[in-house]
Amino acid sequence: MATTVNAEALNESPLPEAVAKESKQSVDPYNVSGEVGEDGVVKAIDYSKLVDEFGTKKIEPALLERFERLTGQKPHRFLRRGIVFSHRDLDLILDRYERGQPFFLYTGRGPSSDSVHVGHTVPFEFTKWLQEALDCPLIIMLTDDEKYLFSDKRTVEEVQGYCSANAKDIIAIGFDPAKTFIFSDFEFMGGAFYRNVVRLSKHITLNQSRAIFGFNDSTSIGKIHFGSIQGATSFASSFPHIFGTDETKTSLIPALIPCAIDQDPYFRMTRDVAARIHYAKPSLIHSKFLDALQGPGTKMANTLQSASIDESAIFMKDTPNQIKNKINKYAFSGGKATVEEHREKGGDTSVDVSFLYLRFFLEDDEELEKIRVAYESGELLTGDLKAICIKELQTYVKVFQERRAKVDDEIVHQFMDRRPLKWAGNPRAPIVVPQVEGAAGSAAGEAAEGDGKLTKNQLKKLEKQKQIEAKKAQKAKEKEVRPAAAA
Repeated sequence: MATTVNAEALNESPLPEAVAKESKQSVDPYNVSGEVGEDGVVKAIDYSKLVDEFGTKKIEPALLERFERLTGQKPHRFLRRGIVFSHRDLDLILDRYERGQPFFLYTGRGPSSDSVHVGHTVPFEFTKWLQEALDCPLIIMLTDDEKYLFSDKRTVEEVQGYCSANAKDIIAIGFDPAKTFIFSDFEFMGGAFYRNVVRLSKHITLNQSRAIFGFNDSTSIGKIHFGSIQGATSFASSFPHIFGTDETKTSLIPALIPCAIDQDPYFRMTRDVAARIHYAKPSLIHSKFLDALQGPGTKMANTLQSASIDESAIFMKDTPNQIKNKINKYAFSGGKATVEEHREKGGDTSVDVSFLYLRFFLEDDEELEKIRVAYESGELLTGDLKAICIKELQTYVKVFQERRAKVDDEIVHQFMDRRPLKWAGNPRAPIVVPQVEGAAGSAAGEAAEGDGKLTKNQLKKLEKQKQIEAKKAQKAKEKEVRPAAAA
């Protein structure tokens, strides 16, 4: 369903009518496709149009320079290459970081298969970098309820099964357990979180949902209601075990949400309601899509339920041989029809999938530029470029799989356990970290009295304590199960 963005319904960022009418591309939380030209060819997504249509701001060099100056971190390759290209109020988050005021990161995953693909790892890789650069807490939402509501075939049990597998995939990216809380909507709903869901839903009308998401009279009320669930996660007061129970304070702590641009409509709606109920508006930072193997204008599919979908993506459980075969067989080429023509005219890196993937995953800027020049000059052939891409992806997936193999159920429990989180924030600013009762909260106080960072010894103690608590919880569960089994 195409999103018809209604500025009046959102009460934010008025949209020029001409842009919406001229654009034939479809970008919303449920569908992504480029404009189809008169020749029937799908064009690449026009991200400049999306910036205008959605009313976001381009990430300018001055903002990146400020980020680097404040954090001491060189901008991530996604930022350097314009892959992360747009934002809402990132500057306000940097203001808070500079002053030592709390904020948090929030991102999520809709569990729809037993393995994520390389496209899914993009926002998580970037979120991990942000968490390290800003030294802040992170909340990761697993929207198992959404995947059930928006699918005609999936059962509740099926999406819950995917939830566990996807949690392991996410953890394998390398997040810090002391600063990260992962939750499932099905398991977490209630209490403070549900209060905020209700606060949001009270201020979202059916007409607004229709205007923003294209819903109609046949849309289930579950789908219509889901926006308030996704939005409520951007409120710190939904997580009293992390930020405390004083909502007069926690409601003013904003989230920074790294996400693909198609998720923006949810949070435009949330920002509008937040202003009405005097909550902090969430800030956003948007990434482009990693195109499907079939080329620009397409988006990697989410599931493995058919051969055609499997062929559109490199999944993180693929073998080296599968990666090689997929790239060689399906990756759209920007090369010319013959070797002679290619040598003479060169290839088109703007549409070549192998090069586009290297823009996402090859860290070395100089090496990437050498490859671009060689391909566009005709020196590098399509087969050579594909070989470079294959090697890079095989390495990327292999390293991920090695980390994934070490993630067991106990580690998942550790990340999903409701507990205080530990972070230090800007080491050059006074620490203003919310205090939560418990041992971890005390550790935060100890850190605040020093330079604002946990010592190595404190981190070791915290990690050891978490492991002990996880083992105790597991043993307690086993004791409860044994009598029941005997009965």
